[in-house]
Amino acid sequence: MLKGRRIVLGVTGGIAAYKAAELVRELIRRGAEVRVVMTAHACEFVTPLTFETLSGHRVATDLFYRTGDYTMDHISLAEFAELVVITPATANVIGKLAAGIADDLLTTALLAMPAPVLICPAMNSHMYAHPAVQANLARLASFGYTILAPGTGELACRTTGQGRLPEIHEIAEEIESLLTVKDLTGERILVTAGPTREPFDPVRYISNHSSGKMGYALALMAKRRGAEVTLVSGPTALPAPQGVQVVQVQTALEMRAAVQDHFKKATVVIKAAAVADYRPVDCARQKMKKKDGALQMELVCNPDILAEICKNKGKRIVVGFAMESEDLLANAQKKLLAKGMDFIVANDLTEPGAGFNTDTNIIRILDRQGGTESFPLMDKLEVAGVILDRVNKMRTQEKRG
Repeated sequence: MLKGRRIVLGVTGGIAAYKAAELVRELIRRGAEVRVVMTAHACEFVTPLTFETLSGHRVATDLFYRTGDYTMDHISLAEFAELVVITPATANVIGKLAAGIADDLLTTALLAMPAPVLICPAMNSHMYAHPAVQANLARLASFGYTILAPGTGELACRTTGQGRLPEIHEIAEEIESLLTVKDLTGERILVTAGPTREPFDPVRYISNHSSGKMGYALALMAKRRGAEVTLVSGPTALPAPQGVQVVQVQTALEMRAAVQDHFKKATVVIKAAAVADYRPVDCARQKMKKKDGALQMELVCNPDILAEICKNKGKRIVVGFAMESEDLLANAQKKLLAKGMDFIVANDLTEPGAGFNTDTNIIRILDRQGGTESFPLMDKLEVAGVILDRVNKMRTQEKRG
């Protein structure tokens, strides 16, 4: 989602400078264009050649470097940047920025840059906790800088505490969020994701192949766009989306209870979970032993969470999903009208790239007015953006209306 975005990365003199090289790789993998500025101390830890190779551009290190075209680096960098990221940010550079000191290329450029600034501190835990450092970070926050708190763990100085550079994926996600238009600010979005597991003994259960990727993509994208997001998730192998409240459940009844708990404050509900339609009537207290012959099990219907929501939706926007293996549009339209949601996202699991456990999807969106819109194969984050575009359009129409 960073394709074509212009990012200036400032690298300062801490041991975590080597991790900044991985950040450059990750940003370029996501499609960004990256320019790197290094302080003199940073060059003691990693050579500029490393960043030049990864970024494909000259690394700026010297305020008085002669480029030959008489452009001033601190001004040209300011004109280039859509976002500035300082990784790692040492106590020294944090102090200089807080005081407005401009004694090298990086600090001078930052004073000239109108772009948003992300500060990623990394240092010894005692240094990080020092009142001067904390006061300087607070001052930078008052300037409008975003501070990404360091992680806690083992540090290079062989101590343990808060001061580790945030993980690369955490920094990249914060960059994604800062560069995303906040058109869903004020919305409180409840998303469900993943499968449910319906146990019939302490070892075995009934479930389905849902990976939860579509619901997690929706939660992440909604957070990026400024919404307050709660994700009710069945069991998955996915990491919790950054900045999202996650409620973990196992069974359909647990998911129903969690949805009911968070439904009242929601302005939008997106039901992307693959809830099991049935559960065993009884769950054995002990593991059922294998016996000769067939195993018979009585099942009972699980509650229809989506139908219950729609009966009490009020002014909320409610979105559902229909995954089918035949008669996609007819079955999706029937589900849409029967349950009373605002629109439904349909996909055919027999289409390559649109089934379970994929990173892509092929969707059709059907609305209550009989409209159908088809979309090509897309990454699930892109699909999430399309769905949220429709939500935003509905909300905009309501406000005009």
